[in-house]
Amino acid sequence: MSETVAIAADHGGFELKTILVPELRALGLTVLDLGTASAEPVDYPDMAEALAMAIESGRAGRGVAICGTGIGISIAINRHRALRGALVHDGLTARLARQHNDANVLVLGGRLLGPELARDCLKTFFTTAFDGGRHARRVAKLS
Repeated sequence: MSETVAIAADHGGFELKTILVPELRALGLTVLDLGTASAEPVDYPDMAEALAMAIESGRAGRGVAICGTGIGISIAINRHRALRGALVHDGLTARLARQHNDANVLVLGGRLLGPELARDCLKTFFTTAFDGGRHARRVAKLS
């Protein structure tokens, strides 16, 4: 059984979301697409709430959240104690978010990252394990 990953985006992240859904499936992950389904304006806090509810309820183990810059949806995601959203900009920050912070939500800026860079961030995030060790104590304090 594959891991289920929830993905949610506002209108600023819609285009990148459509590019990344097949990439998640190619990694062998089951995708729970929470929207949005078009480039029509929606509010990023609502999309973050849907993603948070999917993870908190156990419908998904991890998530991907996208808005125009990634900043707004990152703030909204991190209001939930069960979520550790990491706004990443490249493969290095994606790798460190997993290794050191056990991030369970990848956050991307749909208007800031090109498709190839976003694909690299996604692949790195979902193929990198948490290092544990000295980081586990710190991560435990977050939740």
